[in-house]
Amino acid sequence: MTVQLEKLTGDGLIRKANEIRKSIVHVSVKNGAGHIAPSLSCVDILVALYYNIMTISDNPLWEDRDRLIFSKAHGCYGVYAILADLGYIDQQDWLSFYQGSSLMGCIEHNAPHGIEASCGSLGHGLPIATGIAFGAKLQNKRYQTYCIIGDGELQEGSNWEAIQFAVKHKLSNMTLIIDNNRLQAMDFLENVLTPEGKIDDIEKKMAAFGCVVKSCEGHDVMNIVDNLKSWINKKEQLSAPQVLIARTIKGYGLKCMENIPKFHFRVPTDDEMKQGNRYE
Repeated sequence: MTVQLEKLTGDGLIRKANEIRKSIVHVSVKNGAGHIAPSLSCVDILVALYYNIMTISDNPLWEDRDRLIFSKAHGCYGVYAILADLGYIDQQDWLSFYQGSSLMGCIEHNAPHGIEASCGSLGHGLPIATGIAFGAKLQNKRYQTYCIIGDGELQEGSNWEAIQFAVKHKLSNMTLIIDNNRLQAMDFLENVLTPEGKIDDIEKKMAAFGCVVKSCEGHDVMNIVDNLKSWINKKEQLSAPQVLIARTIKGYGLKCMENIPKFHFRVPTDDEMKQGNRYE
């Protein structure tokens, strides 16, 4: 018998986000796993999806489940912490991550464990999500496909081909969430390809392609929920993919790490950890 998972609201979501942040930092620092900062920036997005927005059950293979494709695969530690919390993966597998665990540094497909796709090579997740949404539409399936990508990842042309296809085929059953932390790997987007001062560059591009677009604070879990629910509540009226641009801070939760490029793949020292955190 399939049992849909209980949804959290309000303070319950905020507490859960802090629990996941704490778990990420504890496991990563203890085991020497370096991609902490890109994992911390999307915690509130993931908590909003898994614990409130998505229709999921105790069975990760349930046919009617909503799908999540996690494209910014280097920042997958939050996904692992949540899947362990939900019972999709063994808690010990998460606790031993980077120390003999079966979990990979970049997320790899394992449907029985709730992982829908392998996305180690950036720019693949959104095309995969688009294909899943297109297949669901052809089969008259009701589930929604969600995809989380990084803002730097948008430099991959495959994403724009996928968006063009999704708009053309009116894939309103797909929601893209962009972790807009304005950092990619070891530098700020403005120092790479984003035009200087164009903080709304992504929003304008997505709207120009024909998507339904909103922006929100990416560390306000209830604000994320409210924005996503506004689309769910008028699902039958939508005729295009939705894009939520979540303004986030890379490394959010550890004060030594927030918005610091060198922490893309780096474990903080004991002295750096003493600067404090936002989850206790």
